[in-house]
Amino acid sequence: MENSKSNKISSEELNNLHNIDEYIEENNDTRSLKRSERSKIANSRTIYPSNNSSKYTGKKMNHEQIEMTAFDSTPDSGMYDYKMSLEKLKDELSKFGLTANQSKVYIFLGKYGSKTAPEACRALKIPRTETYHLLTTLQNKGIVSATFEHPIRFSALPLDRAVWVLVNAEKERVKSLEKQEKNIVELWNGIPDFKTGPAEEKEDKFQMLQGINQINSKIHEMITKPSEEILILGSEKDFLRFYHSDFLAPLNDVESEVKILTSCSEKTLYIFDEANRTDIKLMPSDITDEICFIIRDDELIFFMKNANQSTQNAMAMWTDSTAMVQSMRLLFNSIWPKSKGIYL
Repeated sequence: MENSKSNKISSEELNNLHNIDEYIEENNDTRSLKRSERSKIANSRTIYPSNNSSKYTGKKMNHEQIEMTAFDSTPDSGMYDYKMSLEKLKDELSKFGLTANQSKVYIFLGKYGSKTAPEACRALKIPRTETYHLLTTLQNKGIVSATFEHPIRFSALPLDRAVWVLVNAEKERVKSLEKQEKNIVELWNGIPDFKTGPAEEKEDKFQMLQGINQINSKIHEMITKPSEEILILGSEKDFLRFYHSDFLAPLNDVESEVKILTSCSEKTLYIFDEANRTDIKLMPSDITDEICFIIRDDELIFFMKNANQSTQNAMAMWTDSTAMVQSMRLLFNSIWPKSKGIYL
């Protein structure tokens, strides 16, 4: 009898259970409505938010309230063209020693104004620890500054000023290296050679060069050494690249016989205005533009990637292989008689 009584539910308790169910259902509906409203706010946010878009109620910024940036734009977005420009700008800044993420943070601060580290972290989707490290590095480079207020806000120098700072820092670094050259040579010469056995026989060698600075340095070394003959073959784009890197200037001072084959059009013949003691000819139109090489007596630089590649990805091979040098020389000499002088 006692067990049957304990299993019965009074009408008051039953009403309470119904009230609880209604409360749970109502609470779930409220949460669902709030999620829907937050979703609408996030979906209506534009790439460049309005002046009031960064304002929010509450003490902390919700995940949905993080502003979108031009870095996030998709192909169907009206801001996608800007994203492409940003990617090109990142590539250009890499020439000044900035990594991809350093460039990204600098551009973000320059185009979106001063920001705190957490704001940059959320907007650019870069890990928090890395963001602080990037901001510190950019400060050390002198192109980002910070405020004394709390939280600390970071801002970027104008681009022209930032480039000036980076270029001058690199100049100072090179000057410092030049000053150390004498000491390094003295240390090297102070250590004797420990080679034993018969003299080494000459072996064909090669060297892979990546990046336009490495390639230009090797080319300059080749053409400034005394030589009997220098042969150069390249497309219009190759010679434009040579022209902007001042590669052609040293040719005016060499005593070698210089021959140049190119596919330059009349619009770019100004490249050779100051070229002296050189024979320059235009290649026949059926010669591919993918070939570019330089021969100096018994050594060769052959470009592995054409001039359409970015300067950082440019790749070339240097070799003193007799077989390869002779092969490229035969190719050059076979094209030369079929080509037309540019001043005829």
